[in-house]
Amino acid sequence: MSKLIERMANAIDVVISGFDRIVFKGFLRPLMFPDGAMSFLARNNVLNKDYKDWVQAQSQALIESVEKMVREKTDRGIVPIPSSHTRKEDLARRQQDALGITEGLIGAWSCVEAGQSYRACFDREKGFPQLRWESVRCKHLYVYMNHADYGFLNLRIQTWFPYQLQICMNGREWLRRQLDRSHMPYQRSRNKFFAIDDQKVAQRCLDRQVAIQWPWLLDRLIPGIFPTRRQTLGPDLSYYWTLWQSEWATDLIFHEVPTAEATTQILLNHALNTGTSDRVMRYLGRPLTKHGQPFLSCSSEVKTRASSFHEGLCVRHWVDRNSVKVYNEQNVVRIETTINDPGDFRVIRAKQGASRREPKKRRSMRKGVVDISLRASVSKDVNKRVMDHLATFTDATPLEALVAPCTKSFTKNGRKSRALEPIGKDRELLMAIADPRIALKGVSNAELRDMLEKKAWAKGLAENQLSARITRHLKLLRDHGLIRKMPNQHRYQLTDVGRQITAALAAALKASTKELMKIAA
Repeated sequence: MSKLIERMANAIDVVISGFDRIVFKGFLRPLMFPDGAMSFLARNNVLNKDYKDWVQAQSQALIESVEKMVREKTDRGIVPIPSSHTRKEDLARRQQDALGITEGLIGAWSCVEAGQSYRACFDREKGFPQLRWESVRCKHLYVYMNHADYGFLNLRIQTWFPYQLQICMNGREWLRRQLDRSHMPYQRSRNKFFAIDDQKVAQRCLDRQVAIQWPWLLDRLIPGIFPTRRQTLGPDLSYYWTLWQSEWATDLIFHEVPTAEATTQILLNHALNTGTSDRVMRYLGRPLTKHGQPFLSCSSEVKTRASSFHEGLCVRHWVDRNSVKVYNEQNVVRIETTINDPGDFRVIRAKQGASRREPKKRRSMRKGVVDISLRASVSKDVNKRVMDHLATFTDATPLEALVAPCTKSFTKNGRKSRALEPIGKDRELLMAIADPRIALKGVSNAELRDMLEKKAWAKGLAENQLSARITRHLKLLRDHGLIRKMPNQHRYQLTDVGRQITAALAAALKASTKELMKIAA
């Protein structure tokens, strides 16, 4: 169990953890390279020069078949969308509400979007056309439904060969259907549960989602978007499924909304103030040196953003294309890991295609659904690391005890270092170094000059004088162990002690006299 959950157990009703939004993509692997595609056409007696006509005929048959299916079930046909930037889910939600659909097909929409397909081009060497793989813009169909087993979901197909599929589901929507079958009371809005009668039953339902036979489940949904599959592709080709994007959410459901809001404010301040690059990389399982720094060969981009989210707040950390965020909505505080690039994580698994006797080794995680249980485990670990770190905001050590060691002068190697004044003349420098906008990548002398030149701390000094003063004070902070120099760079980051002191100092400076007196009492 996370330290955060342990320390806040009295304020939390329910904790559930499992998949939220999950996006699968299906590919016909034998058709994803030109030679394989031409072999398929040859087996079906389609000449390369007739490829375009054949594709147009198959595309038209697919669209007409989906149109017929949708009209039979909703009395509405496929609705064209002029812009690919339009949110299809919003259109589907509005139609669902307007028609009062609680189960079944909601509707279908079409849009011209970017895709990948083939073009028949004359090959001078061979003397006849060959297929060439290239980017195209073609019609895509979107079908939305409120599934009896899996809840609100959407299916997407590229209407041009090789008919790539996308299925977007939500683990919390699926959970809702499971709870309905067991007649368990709950309160929810979309993908958030604000109350659940039995936490253990709900968690077991979420755990079962990970263990399901995913290829079987996804194949069952194909007829809802590709009814002409058999006549176009024949009986032998099957889709290879990848988990393109996953969101793993841990929901802390509090007794009351005010408690969740107050807790989130503290958590997010803490997450923002202490979300340095090395810590964020630890969250997301990236390798670091023994000194806790990224390797010199590392080219990953680390960034953090704070924003509002509905009526709550959100802090999100990225390392390249993977991220973790903390936000609140009503009485729910959610910690959520999003994985777009599973190859960034190393897991213990067997080599693809190897015999069962071959030992498992540490390898990159794959996009294929075969690694879905490993992805769930990795996501769960990321959430736990974030929560364990956030739990440090409950540290009961008084500010006086935190700053006491650095408020004493000392002599080292015959050189005397003066005592610091964290709440006095050193405060502005410490707060500048702890600024979350630069804390992730470390701070340089030049950046500190820009931040402090108009502050009282700078004393109106000229640029070279201010630079020298900052250099002296950086040395002083290093002597006291509050900052460290980053390897092979003229940049500095707070140490764990420095983060703890600056986080406590920032919280104390923002608190009112009334709040401080209440704490002191």
